[in-house]
Amino acid sequence: MKKRLSCLALSTALALPGLAMARPVTLTTTLKNYGGDGAYLALYVTDASGAYVKTLWVAGEKSKYYKHLTDWHRATGGSPSQINGITGASVGQGRSLKVTADLADALFDAGYKLNIDAAAEDMRDSPREISVPLTKVGAGKPVAGRRYVSSFTYGF
Repeated sequence: MKKRLSCLALSTALALPGLAMARPVTLTTTLKNYGGDGAYLALYVTDASGAYVKTLWVAGEKSKYYKHLTDWHRATGGSPSQINGITGASVGQGRSLKVTADLADALFDAGYKLNIDAAAEDMRDSPREISVPLTKVGAGKPVAGRRYVSSFTYGF
């Protein structure tokens, strides 16, 4: 009996970490030539009901402009704690932003979405410029944005 319990404990210990495993996911966002200054972008995840889960990256370093990333800003309350260590420069028109984030396997094929809010100085804000379901089959398939984003892909 003790041997069975030991085997069960060992197999459970080895199996449970697999449930919470994360994988590096490369997110590539290419902007259109929209005729303006560099764009601010917020890349974030929402759950099946649309509730905010996590910020993956914010492009644009001046926090005073984050309010123009409206859906993301509303969801995070503009809290700097949501973006510590995950910010970079704004992205120029026609340029690409490529970042890698660790995403839990449990987020894929479970109703979660990856969203991108976009804004450019003296131009219209574009909340949910991109909103794409996180699925394994969606990896590598380009998605067009509504205003500033020419294409977005994610891959393993």
